[in-house]
Amino acid sequence: MKRIQLFEFEDQAWFPDWIRVMMTQYMMAFHRILKTSDSLLPLVKKALASSEKPVILDLCSGSGGPMVEVYEKLRASGDFGKLRLVLSDLYPNQFAVEEFNERRGERITYHREPLDASRVPLDLKGVRTMVSSMHHMKPELARRILRNARDAGQPLLVFEISDNSAPRFLWWLAIPVAFLTSFFVTPLVRPLTLQQLLFTYLIPILPVFIAWDGAVSNARTYTMDDMDYLLQGVSSEHYLWETGKIKGKGGNKLYLLGRPRPVDT
Repeated sequence: MKRIQLFEFEDQAWFPDWIRVMMTQYMMAFHRILKTSDSLLPLVKKALASSEKPVILDLCSGSGGPMVEVYEKLRASGDFGKLRLVLSDLYPNQFAVEEFNERRGERITYHREPLDASRVPLDLKGVRTMVSSMHHMKPELARRILRNARDAGQPLLVFEISDNSAPRFLWWLAIPVAFLTSFFVTPLVRPLTLQQLLFTYLIPILPVFIAWDGAVSNARTYTMDDMDYLLQGVSSEHYLWETGKIKGKGGNKLYLLGRPRPVDT
C-alpha cells in the first residue's frame, strides 16, 4: 500500500474546534476553486439511481463542503424535487449546525450529534457520501465504513481530490506550496471573518496547519491499488463496487462507488 498513516491536526480530539472550523471553511473555498461539485455531480446522480430514498447523507461534512453545491445543482435541474441533504460529522461544526438547521429550511439539515461513519444508524437511509475524508481513516476503519454501507444496503460514494500518484519524495514539497496558497485562497472564504484574517495574515497559524494537513492528506490518500486492497473481503453478490479516476481542475480525482445490486425482475 502506497498510502501511509500520518496525523492531521484537525483529526485530533484535543485540537481547538474554533481552528478546525476555520480550516474546514477554508477547504470549502478550495473546493469551489477546484470545481469539485462538477466532478461529483454525475457520480451522485448515479448513486441516487440506486437509493431507496431521495436523500444524500454526507459524512464528515465539516462546515458543509461541496455537497451543498451539488445538492443545489441537482435541485435546480428539476429532476430531484424531493431531494434532501443531511450533513454530519464526528465533530459537528456547531456554527454550521445552527446555520443549516435554522436558516436553510427542511431540505438541508445538519445532524446535531456526532456521527461515526462506520456506525451509521439504520434509520438514516440514502446515498452516503464522503468527500476528501476517507484518507483520514486507517485501513481497518475504512473497511468498517465500507462494510457498514454494504450491510445496510445503502449506496456509498467516496471521493478524493488527489490521486496520490506523485513519487513519495515529492509529497513534502506540497507544504511550502500549500502555505503560500493559503494567503491567496483565504479572501474567497465565506463567511470571511476577522478571526480568519487575523490568524492567516497577522498571526499565521492557519497557514501552518493548512500546509501540514494538506500535504499529509495527499500522503494518506488511498490510490487505486489501495482501494482494491480495501475491497478485499468486502465484496458481496448483493452489492457492487466500482473505482475510477476523473479528470478535473487541479488533476485527477479518485472515486469508489458502492451500490446495491439491482434486483432482477
